[in-house]
Amino acid sequence: MSTDSMDSGEAETRPRIEVTEEAAEQAIALIEKEGLDDGEAGLRLFVQQGGCAGLSYGMRFDDSPDDDDTIYTHHDLRVFVDPASLKYIEGSILDYEHGLQAEGFHVENPNVVSECGCGESFRT
Repeated sequence: MSTDSMDSGEAETRPRIEVTEEAAEQAIALIEKEGLDDGEAGLRLFVQQGGCAGLSYGMRFDDSPDDDDTIYTHHDLRVFVDPASLKYIEGSILDYEHGLQAEGFHVENPNVVSECGCGESFRT
């Protein structure tokens, strides 16, 4: 099992993006449910303009990484991050939370200086 490895030389000099085992297991199960090749496909983690605080996270499954992506592999999950998003989320931890109010993926980002009240958007 490959955990906490990186596939890009650039990533080795930057703060890592970590993925908890629970988040990896949940994402891999969804990738398999979508019928994607879990050896090549991965979870794309990105930042986009939007929300009341200015920026919000986005996630989707991609068949393969783009040429300029930084690729992180944690607990057999491949995570693709584009260069523009990396500067906002480097050093983050992707987790999966189970709660009374909600269940899903959550990004713990050390670069955030403020969040909106609902926690859906942020500012760095």
